[in-house]
Amino acid sequence: MSTQLLIYENAVPVSAQQHRDWSVKTGTDYGFARQMNSVPLMAVELPAAAQEYAIVFAGDDKAVMPVAILAMRNGENLYVKAEGGWDAKYLPAFIRRYPFVFSSSDDGSNFTLCIDESFSGFNQEGRGERLFDADGERTSYLNSVLEFLKGYQAEFQRTQALGRKLLELELLEPMRAQVTLNNGEQMGVEGFMAVSRDRLKALDGEQLADLMKTDTLELLYLHLHSLNNLNQMVERVAASTAPAEAVPAKKSVARGGRKRKADEDKGGKDELH
Repeated sequence: MSTQLLIYENAVPVSAQQHRDWSVKTGTDYGFARQMNSVPLMAVELPAAAQEYAIVFAGDDKAVMPVAILAMRNGENLYVKAEGGWDAKYLPAFIRRYPFVFSSSDDGSNFTLCIDESFSGFNQEGRGERLFDADGERTSYLNSVLEFLKGYQAEFQRTQALGRKLLELELLEPMRAQVTLNNGEQMGVEGFMAVSRDRLKALDGEQLADLMKTDTLELLYLHLHSLNNLNQMVERVAASTAPAEAVPAKKSVARGGRKRKADEDKGGKDELH
């Protein structure tokens, strides 16, 4: 999975001295995400995201995070339309927070609000929302951005806790998704993980009760059911590489080295879910 923070090309601290006359126009062009083949998700987003995206886990033996698969190839995003629109009902919070981001130079106890000055919607022509008023005070828009990022950071901590629990219980296993189109082309995505149903079933009663009390068990089954959305990904791949009448020939999903045939089958900046 490719690194996601590359969408921020020139993130600098937001300040009245530097950005007093600047405005931000968002929500119409998501071309900045055109080369993202996956996007991080917060745990609170899984109920909404699972309806449209295949959700997997990415990371290592120290930390893992849920991510939504956006394409089968690196440098591609099948959810960004040619004109820049987003082709799904639910827009992940990671995308919604752009061009803003928190940065921290210490242990994570203090954060600085930054903006990517290379964002095409960042302007001095008054398009969109101003960051500061004529007196140099933060506008209500900028205050809402701050609240959104504070909420995002809090959910990030909770999502990290989810990842630690999955690693602690050793519930994750390697997974690879592969598709074969009618023209014979094969492509796949690997380097991510999925929850093992067998390992989940093998947990004892106390462990399962703990997962239920914290709503973690519900999130895990949402993740597992979301993998059926790989079928929609196959259709998107076919549409982007072949004439409209062409359809994918087959799709296979492998876990832990075993391959099996799979079954056929915008929000604002004020909240994460």
